[in-house]
Amino acid sequence: MNATDRTPADLLTSALAADPGRPLVTFYDDATGERVELSVATFANWVAKTANLLQGDLSAGPGDRVALLLPAHWQTAVWLLACSSVGAVADVGGDPAAADVVVSGPDSLDAARACAGERVALALRPLGGRFPQTPPGFADYAVEVPGQGDRFAPFAPVDPEEPALIVAGREFSGAEVVERASSEAGELGLTGPGSRLLSGLPYDTWEGLSAGLFAPLAVGGSVVLCRHPEQADEEALAKRIESERVTAVRR
Repeated sequence: MNATDRTPADLLTSALAADPGRPLVTFYDDATGERVELSVATFANWVAKTANLLQGDLSAGPGDRVALLLPAHWQTAVWLLACSSVGAVADVGGDPAAADVVVSGPDSLDAARACAGERVALALRPLGGRFPQTPPGFADYAVEVPGQGDRFAPFAPVDPEEPALIVAGREFSGAEVVERASSEAGELGLTGPGSRLLSGLPYDTWEGLSAGLFAPLAVGGSVVLCRHPEQADEEALAKRIESERVTAVRR
């Protein structure tokens, strides 16, 4: 983290400048056996493309609310940073009817249809695969994002003091996200660059978001993000902790 980092998107920019090739998010889905590892550079590329989709095709800007009806997943992490890049408010598990844009996984499409604005659906399939058939009323993220630009520049400056995140009914500015993530990193066992945290926490609380993305990003560390960890036995998790060189665990 640099002294000038005031938003989560700033943290990603600093990470990219420091060491673009290091791992940032390693994702496991213990229900499917999927494993995906994204370097800082690869993750940042996904964020840039998603921010261009959000700002350009979906017409979202500073202050617009984006309801994220998504589990703890690497693509959710991408959307959180894309919202920060644009200046939109990422409302995790928020009310679609009150949102300007809704981003839904395959299990929440019916609820997402309450959004009168733009709707995006994520299949959450391995390797970012698309739906076999695009859900009616939605844009398929996996279809729309590949053609977006690899570089992103916001149309309007992002104010770090404006709302950036809502989770479990609590609102945070971009600056508050950065400050809290940085201050809590030590409590999570993150000691600085090279720290590697395994998180099996869901993304529906601040604690899950901090452990599963923001705190590792703030200190130059990385996260091993586990979905459905209850479906992995203790021996498998112990082997994962060893093979991934995990330095801290939150489950």
